[in-house]
Amino acid sequence: MNTVASLADCAYRIRRYALRMGEVQGQGYIGQALGLADVLAVAYGHALNLRPDDPVWEGRDRFLLSHGHYAIAHYAALIEAGVLPADELESYGSDDSRLPMSGMASYTPGMEMSGGSLGQGLVIAVGMALGLRLKRNPAFVYNSMSDGELDEGSTWEAAMSAAHHGLSNLICLVDINNQQADGPSSQVLRSEPVADKWAAFGWHVQRVDGNNLPAVLAAFDTARQLGEARPRVILLDTLMGKGVPFLEQREKNHFIRVDPPEWQQAIAMLDAQHAGAAE
Repeated sequence: MNTVASLADCAYRIRRYALRMGEVQGQGYIGQALGLADVLAVAYGHALNLRPDDPVWEGRDRFLLSHGHYAIAHYAALIEAGVLPADELESYGSDDSRLPMSGMASYTPGMEMSGGSLGQGLVIAVGMALGLRLKRNPAFVYNSMSDGELDEGSTWEAAMSAAHHGLSNLICLVDINNQQADGPSSQVLRSEPVADKWAAFGWHVQRVDGNNLPAVLAAFDTARQLGEARPRVILLDTLMGKGVPFLEQREKNHFIRVDPPEWQQAIAMLDAQHAGAAE
């Protein structure tokens, strides 16, 4: 059983790996990686049934990264889980790297889909969940997506289909950080009351602070153990840039570029915050 303290260490390392990859290219979707790190720590440090040395093991839980631009966060989690070696992060975004800037299943062990065109992940997850059920495979399918994907009609078609088929092996994770490329999600296309919408589509709904590890841990456990024949969604309110104060405070941090010295400054801030929390 993973403790909250051990998962906090896991989330810290995921953030640190992501910052180191960002430094390689001098830019990236760092705000999202820092914000989602606590969720990924619970997923890869507690919930997912995986074999790190066999990423295509048939009995594995599937984790789909629908928001493919979050790949830097997913790579950090895969490194933390032992699926990828830590020294490979130095190749992030480079030619012939297994870590391209947008997630691609054909390149990276542990990457279940090629994401990036938003609104596709839940569609694929529904098909995977149906297939696993037909094969009597007890594995779960997790679909990680952004609040920006709630703008996509395909998301709601998939949500309706999942509820119709009673896919109790499907867990959707929605990162609600209220930011997308064109501005705040709430201004681009308002989705609230989002919990009511998912409930109306027939899903079991939880909404938690995505940067509160005990709350995220409890939500994952509830979703996995729920004795109901319907899909589950966890709505996760997260803070972009979490753990690095000067990135948290940026008005626009969908895609981050900082001056070269600031990467080490960001890592130092993260290290100090984690050390202080551990005391």
